[in-house]
Amino acid sequence: MIEVAAGPGASETDALTAAGLLASIRSARDVENQAAAEQLDLAARWADLHPPESTHSAATFAVPGCEHEEPIAGEGTPLVAEFCVAELGTVLGISTVAAKKLIGHALELRHRLPRLWDQVHAGRVPAWRARSVAETTIHTNPALTREAAGFVDAQVAAVAGRIGPAQLDRLVAETIKRYDLAVADPTADPEDGYLSVDPRHVTVHDDDVHFAGTMRIEAEVDLADALDFDRAVAHGAATQKALGSTESLDARRAKALGDLARTQTALDLLTSGDGFEARSARTSTTDADLPPAREMVIHAHFDATLSGDTTVFGPTGRMENGQRLVLLDQIQAWCGNTRTQVTVKPVIDLNTPLTAQGYDIPDRIREQVILRDRTCVFPDCTRPARGCDIDHVVPWDEDADAEGRPQPGPTTTSNLAALCRFHHRLKTHSPWRYAMVAPGVFEWTAPHGYRYRRDRHGTTELDPPDPPGIPRPRRR
Repeated sequence: MIEVAAGPGASETDALTAAGLLASIRSARDVENQAAAEQLDLAARWADLHPPESTHSAATFAVPGCEHEEPIAGEGTPLVAEFCVAELGTVLGISTVAAKKLIGHALELRHRLPRLWDQVHAGRVPAWRARSVAETTIHTNPALTREAAGFVDAQVAAVAGRIGPAQLDRLVAETIKRYDLAVADPTADPEDGYLSVDPRHVTVHDDDVHFAGTMRIEAEVDLADALDFDRAVAHGAATQKALGSTESLDARRAKALGDLARTQTALDLLTSGDGFEARSARTSTTDADLPPAREMVIHAHFDATLSGDTTVFGPTGRMENGQRLVLLDQIQAWCGNTRTQVTVKPVIDLNTPLTAQGYDIPDRIREQVILRDRTCVFPDCTRPARGCDIDHVVPWDEDADAEGRPQPGPTTTSNLAALCRFHHRLKTHSPWRYAMVAPGVFEWTAPHGYRYRRDRHGTTELDPPDPPGIPRPRRR
């Protein structure tokens, strides 16, 4: 038997045997699963307290790859006040979209997948497995009726939730066919006419830029398209190697994907090697005659002294999107391509207050606010500021000038902030309030008294509100 030695000051856990450690790990997992199940129940009860008429319209959320919004859960689930999800998200330290998904999964399980819901609370199915099923049944196309969702629930519950994504997709497709939810094409094979689950999408995760200057792309495409794509990328990687590239296969495949997006080759080396004959598709047309393959507007901010932000890779700056590091060498490489059209924006001093006389926000002030805030300034929101509204923190008073009063909400950078459309509407139409306590530093107060500080470093929860009936001790 293997024993773990306990040093000076070691806890009882440190003295456990290997078997004891395994038992403790399993116990910790059970506690975690129980807590996740309880969180689902509490999220559903939070939704019960907030029907649409309590705050605003019914909550919806965007689905990757879709151009419209979807209900928070499937047919037969109760509607939820749109703005209540933001307060739940801030308490949990997650985004509003993640909070909407949590509530949606809880309602989907409780109302449309009750067998799976019971198994989660009995400890037989972990919450994450049940939530993956709920995510699928919510977004199925065509939408599952409550009866059809019940059929899926029965089949999944029969195997205690142990079903993989591929099996779940087949089950949903069979359910669509069984309940005649799709309109079959009369010219198509009747065996295929009902398989209308369409998981295809291409998602560029532009909110998660790696420190090395890379970005993740996720896609679900037709089988034939996937095979053609794989061949094209493999051919591009092989061509680069034949033309002299010494980069790894993964790096060459990644560059080949960029070439497909630009419809041009990345390397222009007229060399041949090991039996591979490189062919150049040169014509009388010169590069100067061709339209730019890539148009770039770069908003990267580098410290002139390069103090603090230096890495083993070289001088670094901050990408405007997501506050991620970017290498100066990468900027130079992006701009060095002769087929790249680069737009250089003028430098704006973020420490100089800018003011306009009217309500409308001039481009220069808008740009300064975008560069200062970087993202939506609501707690835990990561939407890039360039796609946000610019909000007057203290609202503009249209009657102030006519009545001879000072303007309480001037159009100046000390009274402007970047808010995405959802959180802009939340600030305008709900009890949420915020103030700018320093340039680019905001303090938010939620309807139930929770307070948060948001700055360029992220979100920090301030002193929590007093529990009901328990006054906070006074500080001497």
